[in-house]
Formats: sequence, C-alpha cells, structure tokens
Amino acid sequence: MVSNPVHGLPFLPGSSFRDPTKTAFHRSQTLGYRNGYAVVRRPTVGIGGDRLPVNQLSQAELDELANKAPVLTYGQPKQAPPAAFIPAHVAFDKKVLKFDAYFQEDVPMSTEEHYRIRQVNIYYYLEDDSMSVMEPVVENSGILQGKLIKRQRLAKNDQGDHYHWKDLNRGINITIYGRTFRLVDCDRFTQVFLESQGIELNPPEKMALDPYTELRKQPLRKYVTPSDFDQLKQFLTFDKQVLRFYAIWDDTDSMFGECRNYIIHYYLMDDTVEIREVHERNDGRDPFPLLMNRQRMPKVLVENAKNFPQCVLEISDQEVLEWYTAKDFIVGKPITILGRTFFIYDCDPFTRQYYKEKFGISDLPRIDVSKKEPPPVKQELPPYNGYGLVEDSAQNCFVLIPKAPKKDVMKMLMDDNKVLRYLAALDSPIPEDKDRRFVFSYFLASDMISIFEPPVRNSGIIGGKYLGRTKVVKPSSSVENPIYYGPTDFFIGAVIEVFGHRFIILDTDDYVLKYMKSNAAQYSPEALLSIQNRVQKREAPAPELENKQTKEDPGEQELEALIDTIQKQLKHHPCKDNIREAFQIYDKEASGYVDKEMFFKICDSLHLPVDDSLIKELIRVCSHGEDKINYSNFVRAFSNGPG
Repeated sequence: MVSNPVHGLPFLPGSSFRDPTKTAFHRSQTLGYRNGYAVVRRPTVGIGGDRLPVNQLSQAELDELANKAPVLTYGQPKQAPPAAFIPAHVAFDKKVLKFDAYFQEDVPMSTEEHYRIRQVNIYYYLEDDSMSVMEPVVENSGILQGKLIKRQRLAKNDQGDHYHWKDLNRGINITIYGRTFRLVDCDRFTQVFLESQGIELNPPEKMALDPYTELRKQPLRKYVTPSDFDQLKQFLTFDKQVLRFYAIWDDTDSMFGECRNYIIHYYLMDDTVEIREVHERNDGRDPFPLLMNRQRMPKVLVENAKNFPQCVLEISDQEVLEWYTAKDFIVGKPITILGRTFFIYDCDPFTRQYYKEKFGISDLPRIDVSKKEPPPVKQELPPYNGYGLVEDSAQNCFVLIPKAPKKDVMKMLMDDNKVLRYLAALDSPIPEDKDRRFVFSYFLASDMISIFEPPVRNSGIIGGKYLGRTKVVKPSSSVENPIYYGPTDFFIGAVIEVFGHRFIILDTDDYVLKYMKSNAAQYSPEALLSIQNRVQKREAPAPELENKQTKEDPGEQELEALIDTIQKQLKHHPCKDNIREAFQIYDKEASGYVDKEMFFKICDSLHLPVDDSLIKELIRVCSHGEDKINYSNFVRAFSNGPG
C-alpha cells in the first residue's frame, strides 16, 4: 500500500512514499468466540494497523456509561426494564399465509379426459406453523371438495421435519402425503411478509386450467332444423320461458261481485295458458291456487263445435279454428277466457323484453287499476241529552266499553286545592230574589264550579248547596263544541248564566285579587278595571263629603227632584253598577268632569236612554260650560239606592 505522509505533495507517481513499518494490510476481525459463544467486537485499527479515530468502547460499555449517575446524590440507578416478551401465538395471531396451487389427478377410466387439474388454496398459520389445504367447491362437479387436508403440521421428509414458512415460495413443488402441489401465486399479505423476512419470491405463474372443464365451456354444437314448424324445436328453444301477465276480473256489476286479481301464465314451449288466483291475508276465500289449469285455450271454434261436450272431451284442432297465442295478450286490453273478461294491466320485465324483440312493441306501461277509497264518513255524535258532561256522554259513541276522558294531570297537580270564590246576586224579576246572595267557587284544577247559598233566617228560602261541582257551559256555545266558563270570565260586574239563571258578580275574596294580579295577561281590560275600582273603593273616603258639597249648590232642589223622577221612571231598568267606573276610566285627573263627545260615547256603549226628555234635561243641568259634563250627579240618577 502506498501512502503519502507528507502533506502538501500531490498524490502522483514519484511524489508518494511508502511506509516500511506497515506490513499488515488486512481488515480487523470483528467476530470471535468466548466460552463457545459468538462475541461481536468493534474494530480498533484499520487497514495497515492505523488506529481508528473513533470511540473504541463497545455498545455494552456505552450503555453502562450512559446509566452512570452520581450514586451519592441520587442513589443506585434503576436498570431499564427488559423488552416485553411476546409469544408467537400472540404475535402471529390470525396471521395466515395463503398460496394458490394445483395438483394433477389421473383419470384412468374415462374416454373424454385422462387427467384432471384441481385447484386448491394452501393456508399456512404462523402462530403454530400448521397448514391446511382447501379446494373451492365447484357446483355439479361430482367430486368431494372442500377441506382436503385439515389443519396440522405437515412433514416434509422421512426424518420428521415439518414444513416451515421459509420452505414456501412461488413456482415450487411441495409434496404432502404423496401428492405434489404446484404453488403458482400468493396473496398480498403473504408477499409482503416473505419479502420482509428477506426471502426473494419467484415470479408468479399462471394457474393451470382443467382441459375437460374448458371443453365444457365451449358452445354446444348447433343443428340446422327444417324451415317448417317443429314442435321439438319450439320445446327446446322456449323451455322454461313463461310470459307473466297481471290481470283483474271486475265482477262488481253482479249482486255480490267484486274486483279480484289474477296472474295469467303463457307457456311459450307449448302455447298453454294458466290462470292463478292472488290470495290476500284474511280475504275469506279457500286457498285454491288455480282458477284454470294449464291448457291450450281456443279463441275461435268451428260452427259445428259449439255444442261440443267440452266438459267430458278434450278439444282438438278439428274443433278449433284459432288458438290463443302470445300476440293476443297485450297490456291495456281485455281478453275473454272461458266466459270471463280479464283486463291485463301489467306484465313482468321478461315479457316486456320478449314483446320488444318478437313483435316490436316497446311501450307496455303499467296501468293503474287501483280504486280510490271513498272518503271516510264523518262520525256524527247524537244530540246531547243534558245528563252529565258532553265529554263523558261522547265516550259511549267511540267505544263499546266507555272510559273516562283523559285529564290534564299537570294542571291538576299544579292547581290542586286552588279555589277562586266570588259573591254573586241573582238577577231575577222576582222581588223575593233581590236580596239572595250566592258564593261561587271556581276550582282551577278541574275547571268546575259549585254554588252555595248562605242560609238567612226568616227569609223563607232554604239555603245550602245550590249547585254541585260541575262544568258550566256558556250560553253562546253550541252543543257540539261546548265552551265552558273559565277563570277569566269571573270579575266584578260580570254576568254568569248557569242553566238559565243569571248571576251578577258583586265581590271577590283576597285570593282572587292576588291571582288576577299574577295572571293579568289572561284577563280582559274590563276585568282588571273592575278589580282596580274595588281596591280604590276600599281606600276612598266616605261619600258624605261629596253629598255635602252637592247640597251647597244653588240648583240642588231642581237636581234632586230631577234625579228622583228619573229613578222612579227607570226603576225597572237593570242596575248599572259599573257606570261610574266607566266614566272614571276617562277622567284621568279625577276632576269629576268629562268631555261631551266622550260622555255620549260612554252612554252609547252602556246603552243609556240619552234620547229621553228627562235624561236630556239632566244632561243640561249637569253641563259645566260648553264642553264639560259633571258625570258624578248624572250617575246618581241610575243607582238603585237613594241619591
């Protein structure tokens, strides 16, 4: 070896010098044995004995130095845990190598084949080095196929050695139980696995084909038949080819007739017709499959054959001029068979294709023959008889055994034990009923009303329960759609009609006031105004001061006489307790005066007889200036009590 120890000189012949001290130019040995075990050593010198300028420590020494740590400071270091051991049955679980192979089998007793090629799949299970041989099942092969060799470890020689995945490759022969298999190809997983293990795979081969099987795949020999009609040719050509038509027989014109569905089969092999019934579940008919058995159907008979006993003798060609053929069955046209007229409305795809190729008819659309169901008859309830609630009575019309109508459980839970109480008077022309008072109880949980009349001594009227707990229908609602009284219908001044009796709400308890304030959105402005006026009356001073001021006016005697006359004239007029409240709504400043225009609008809304001469005189006396009217004195004329 020639080296150039002098730096700066070119490496050219004559400019290089040989080191005579270097005599060994071999590569250092890196593999040795110690106590019978192979030991790997890192080279320390290169070719020529030069010291290698790299770390000469072994990998074990490097690992030991890496794990060195100050023992006094941190204590003994923990050794790295060894790598987890994974057994083969876990590492190679469900990993199988698959090879496509074939073997040749002799056929000694056959004139058509001398050997047979049978294709198989060889599976190698990596988890336990077992193998199995499976042959795909071929229909109508006549050979016992499937699992040829069950899963087991297979011996490859007489010494008892077993096949290993290293022994398998493409393009080789392996012998198993005296039968030689040729491996031609493998799947993608097998190829990747073997290549990852350093095995060089042979190129794939073409799978050998069985010559007899390929011979059977060739088209059959065609025979030329005579041009005349041949029944054998028709049978061989149209065997198992059937035209299927869907038809209906409409017999609704008869007394108990109906529209029934049928399937008509036309067999092309012998021009026979069969009619099958279409049964539906629970149709009430015996399950006879056929309406007409398979037979040839005559279309036109000869004149002498009309009296032919068809029920006992079979019709032949001598009695028939024309038979039914495939061209007589067209979708959308009726056809008469044995006295029944069938309407063909559809056919199957094979029939459509046959008519397109044979007769050139490509348009055979399905015809909708379904009849629209009549509209459902509206169930009308009988008139209400007045007993019980309408909902309870209606249950007898819905089911045989009536059930109680469903209740609003959430409302019953939330409004349980909540009762609204009102004081009412009976609006009756009978003088004895003027002073009668009633307590209305409205139950929010069930929307029911009960009426109680407090007993009054020496009144001649027995008090107590006037009406049991029930729902009360408004007089403006109909019997079919009843509308019941709700909590929003009860307020001071409201008129409640209960089964022909009119009641006027006079007062409420404190709980009703709280309930109306918390649910103000449900009540009308008139109801809220009545509650507001009731609260103001409680807080207002005694009315004597206003009367005193009135007596001091100059026209006091004329006004009092006029008011007294009007009260006598209108004593049969219904009491208008809310007249003053109606005027106070528009008197924002509580001055006791309103505009004339607004005054007449309020009177018109309250149906007051402003056209009467006495009322006109009262309006003149109560006028204040040109556009103001003192409604305080005007209202006194319409109160039932003294002025």
